[in-house]
Amino acid sequence: FLFVPAVEVKIEVVIPEKERSKEEMSPNGKASPLIYKVNGTARHYHLEEHPIASNPYHYPKDVVEASVCHVKDLENGQMREVDLGCGKALLIKESGEFYAMGHKCPHYGAPLVKGVLSKGRVRCPWHGACFNISTGDIEDFPGLDSLPRFQVKIEKEKVYIRASKQALQMQRRTKMMAKCISLSNYNLSSTNVLIIGAGAAGLVCAETLRQEGFSDRIVMCTMDRHLPYDRPKLSKSMDSHPEQIALRPKEFFCTYDIEVLTEMQVAAVDVKNKIAVFKDGFKMEYNKLLIATGNTPKALSCKGKEVENVFNIRTPEDANRVVKLATSKNVVIVGASFLGMEVAAYLAERAHSVSLVELEEVPFKKFFGERVGRAVMKMFESHRVKFYMQTEVSELREQEGKLKEVVLKSGKVLRADVCVVGIGAVPATGFLKQSGINIDSKGFIVVNKMMQTNIPGVFAAGDAVTFPLALRNNKKVNVPHWQMAHMHGRIAALNMLAHGMEISTVPYLWTAMFGKSIRYAGHGEGFDDVVIQGDLDELKFVAFYTKSDEVVAVASMNYDPIVSKVAEVLAAGRTIRKRDVE
Repeated sequence: FLFVPAVEVKIEVVIPEKERSKEEMSPNGKASPLIYKVNGTARHYHLEEHPIASNPYHYPKDVVEASVCHVKDLENGQMREVDLGCGKALLIKESGEFYAMGHKCPHYGAPLVKGVLSKGRVRCPWHGACFNISTGDIEDFPGLDSLPRFQVKIEKEKVYIRASKQALQMQRRTKMMAKCISLSNYNLSSTNVLIIGAGAAGLVCAETLRQEGFSDRIVMCTMDRHLPYDRPKLSKSMDSHPEQIALRPKEFFCTYDIEVLTEMQVAAVDVKNKIAVFKDGFKMEYNKLLIATGNTPKALSCKGKEVENVFNIRTPEDANRVVKLATSKNVVIVGASFLGMEVAAYLAERAHSVSLVELEEVPFKKFFGERVGRAVMKMFESHRVKFYMQTEVSELREQEGKLKEVVLKSGKVLRADVCVVGIGAVPATGFLKQSGINIDSKGFIVVNKMMQTNIPGVFAAGDAVTFPLALRNNKKVNVPHWQMAHMHGRIAALNMLAHGMEISTVPYLWTAMFGKSIRYAGHGEGFDDVVIQGDLDELKFVAFYTKSDEVVAVASMNYDPIVSKVAEVLAAGRTIRKRDVE
């Protein structure tokens, strides 16, 4: 947690007095070991081995004060990015009051002044994260950090901001977190909270528990070799190394006593006795359980599927290997999914050739509609990506054990040195079949609005669940996207602590290809019409997806912050009619 206490400082990251005293009283007993396995070898890190300054902004001496505007320069509902000489802040006026906070979204650095201000919060223009203007706290995702909140004073009709230079330059704040009271007495094979899966849902759950003052043992386990990382970057920035895309550094987990068991797979859950059984026979008792195992990519079922150099992109190692093998070579991508298209875009400038095979006639047809799909396809073709539509792979041919050709059912034979498969995924829930946890016919875990399963004390979150979506009259849906996983994790944690919190977020997602982003909010499944404003040929458009007379989703390219504006309207429970956008 990073905060500036109120010591003659007019701009600060404020936490309530009650919270501050709680932090000062929190025990500093011996930290639990963080179990972090590298290449199958368990290593134990103790807090003493990795001392970190958990509060670098304590009693800052480098304070700056600046007059930034006249009180009448801003109308209610307006925002302005202001320069304090050594950094910038976002100044906001709402209901006659002035607020100041960090000006960049902590997720990917979007300028929040271009976002949407509504009812006490600012929504990021790029990916939809929301921040409370009074506290700076993150209220919707993606991202893990909150914003530093700065104090404002008014003197002689002028608005002054006063700030620590460090806070201005940092532009992010980790919310205050508890630590374990003591782990020295714990049995290694029992934990209060067990989290299966270390993606966004699992990490946000663990962090939220600590933010809410939970000081008992938390164990996360993952089949991955790595601590939690930014999985969407695997297909958008394929040569990223694990440490570059880590969501939190190793030291963070030590500091807040969040134990991570890597390369550990749960094989079964005994809900009656509250025991998770691992593949290697290890058993762990739990009090509360979160299942956040995500999806498993579908594999090809054609002849020659075992040939070398055929990949699902599941880990940083997969992505790195594909880039290395694809450079100046022939690449075939099977499936015009988000992953398939992002990989194609990334490799287009690096590979000798990129071919994309897809069953549908247009990429993204079911998601974005035919017209948007065709515009995207045209953009790809202008970057030398060749499409083979309405066909599928019948055979992978090898030479000396390695992929040489991809044969299509249409009879076409494509030269291929590497093949990437992006034909969808199935929920990773097979280990729960005998558990008694309610799973639907497609393998998704069924949860209520509080992310609870049918078993008391067992919660589920992320890509592997179906949950009631308030936006669509509580219809049970699966939304396998990054922002939603964050929110699921938060709601699950709050309800483990009996807060009675229901999920009501608006789904928000994005894809990036050739330096351009499509942003999307809502849930357009089953849309029956698309109203398009702007110019598809120029790739500057907004598309409204309607069902009957109602707008159920929106997508845009080069049209910010329209998607964030629509998301705010939908989040407020208001209905947008088709006639409003035509």
